[in-house]
Amino acid sequence: MAYLLTPVVINFKQVAIIMKVLITATLLLVTFNCFSQLKTTANFKVHNRSLTIVNERGVSVMNLSEADNDGVAWLTGAKFTNGNIELDIKGKDLLQHSFVGVAFHGVNDFTFDCIYFRPFNFKAADPVRKVHAVQYISLPKYDWELLRTKFPAKYERGLATPPDPNGWFHARINVNGKKITVFVNGESTPSLGVEQIVPANGSMIGFWVGNTSGGDFKNLKISK
Repeated sequence: MAYLLTPVVINFKQVAIIMKVLITATLLLVTFNCFSQLKTTANFKVHNRSLTIVNERGVSVMNLSEADNDGVAWLTGAKFTNGNIELDIKGKDLLQHSFVGVAFHGVNDFTFDCIYFRPFNFKAADPVRKVHAVQYISLPKYDWELLRTKFPAKYERGLATPPDPNGWFHARINVNGKKITVFVNGESTPSLGVEQIVPANGSMIGFWVGNTSGGDFKNLKISK
């Protein structure tokens, strides 16, 4: 019995493309999960705060202390320009003493973009305070005060379904080029959508707290 053998033609260019896709997907998966269980302060470079990490039911919870002026805990070895930042955050319902969020595109301790929340405004009865729940800033030049004065209601918003101001809430920050979009507690409608003011020059990323504020953070996930 004769067998007709069909020659196998290997397209090495296509194989290379497939391998690149698989490797990229694997790296993205690793990137997405590798920061969710940070266990030691050695993972951070902290500016103007004290950082403590405790284990709560198998989850590492990072706490930044209260102090005057802003503070940030940069994640050492992490670089972020575009993609998703997801994490759980907890502040408190204390007027003008709870500013909690994420700094990214960091160049140094004073130059970065930031998305942060004011939990004490989440369920405020005052309608003016209520729309100051989530904020974008680009330091050092474009702080909240300048942005609120020159561009009222453009770089800060209220939350359609406000979380417990003393409890955990989930935030997802999507950065796609100049576009920055914020989602809270899995809602499909963005809580805030802005365009980046200053071109991104840095790639540092970390937990951020504002003047006189501390805060808790957990379940950080980063995907590109």
